[in-house]
Amino acid sequence: MKKLTRTSLIINGTAVLVKIYDEPRQNARASMTKNGAILRLPKGLKAERRKELLQWFEDWLAEQLSDEKRKQILVGKTYQNGEILKIYNRTYQINIEFQNRKSHTGNLKEHTIHLKLSEQDSEAHRQKAIRQLISRTVGQDCMAEFEKRVDYWNDKYFQEMINVIRFKNNQSNWGSCSSKKNLNFSTRLLFANMDAIDYVIVHELAHLKELNHSHKFWKIVADVMPNYKDQEEWLKENGHLCQF
Repeated sequence: MKKLTRTSLIINGTAVLVKIYDEPRQNARASMTKNGAILRLPKGLKAERRKELLQWFEDWLAEQLSDEKRKQILVGKTYQNGEILKIYNRTYQINIEFQNRKSHTGNLKEHTIHLKLSEQDSEAHRQKAIRQLISRTVGQDCMAEFEKRVDYWNDKYFQEMINVIRFKNNQSNWGSCSSKKNLNFSTRLLFANMDAIDYVIVHELAHLKELNHSHKFWKIVADVMPNYKDQEEWLKENGHLCQF
């Protein structure tokens, strides 16, 4: 059995969400995740040794935060009241209110995303909630236009049945296609340029014909978009910037 502790640490003024696992293992291990870090500790450590390893972990986090790209991965974006967000072909203003409430909520009125945040939560958890709420709100606002873009490529090149198109706050991939013909796209994709967005759409539509990454699948993609490798390279080089 392993024990999980969720917390946040302030490292040189920056709040980092942290998960600490006490589990059967020989050595301590630190790793980065999307918007957070994980520390895995041997179960049953003496208090003094545990304190030493926690200090080692904080030093390791400070080193990661000294690199801007790794800092972006660890902490994610932070948003302030009145900030302007430009994404897809839209511009939003962020309005943040702190209230004596337990939960965080958000909604869109005209071009302003109104966020009502709990005063009781930590800054790190509030920023995570802000990113999730903005992602959800922007995804809902852009969905109708994005669906038209998917329909354009499908009608012109694939003529396949699509069951559902969804946006998800997905960090692990840009899109996915299920055997039930559901197409899922990460809201992070809305930060990409239009050519890269179209490539991901074509990629997932090709899976409606070939639910794999076989030679036949890639030929379908190449026939529709001969320069698709350029878009893959763009996502590889710039994907870390496509974050809420």
